Amino acid sequence: MPIALHPGSFDPPTFGHLDLVTRGRKLFDTVHVVVAVNSRKSPIFSAEERVELFRRSVEWAGIDGVEFHSWDGLTVDLARKLSATVLLRGLRQSGDFEAEQSIALMNRRLAPGIETVYLASREEHLGLTSTLVRDIARLGGDVSSFVPPPVVEALRERFRRST
Repeated sequence: MPIALHPGSFDPPTFGHLDLVTRGRKLFDTVHVVVAVNSRKSPIFSAEERVELFRRSVEWAGIDGVEFHSWDGLTVDLARKLSATVLLRGLRQSGDFEAEQSIALMNRRLAPGIETVYLASREEHLGLTSTLVRDIARLGGDVSSFVPPPVVEALRERFRRST
């Protein structure tokens, strides 16, 4: 079976991300989770913290065959370095496909031997975004139905309110 690379910002990792990795492991020998370092974004967690949060979430879920990396460069370059032939991406809503298709087409031009595979979000994860989770957590809301326990705790710590 091929090796897949699942890139994203994962700030923070959600149950939707975890579900995609779980389902990806049924299709691929190994799934490499790649936390993107994007200078255009201002994440609440560092790349190292996001890698660790995803790692702890995968351990909590009991998923094996997953490796973790942070990367500041072209995704296809890391895919080649790791011998991955598939980029694994999730689709939550119709607008995601248009954005993802543009990226996939460019990646195919840069690395013709690497394919992009999309998995549709499960219904319970539709509309779930890291941005919404951060906003809810920042305002003191309960995010435990959106993110694994290690992430719940990290968000509580990050947004601990002094009252």
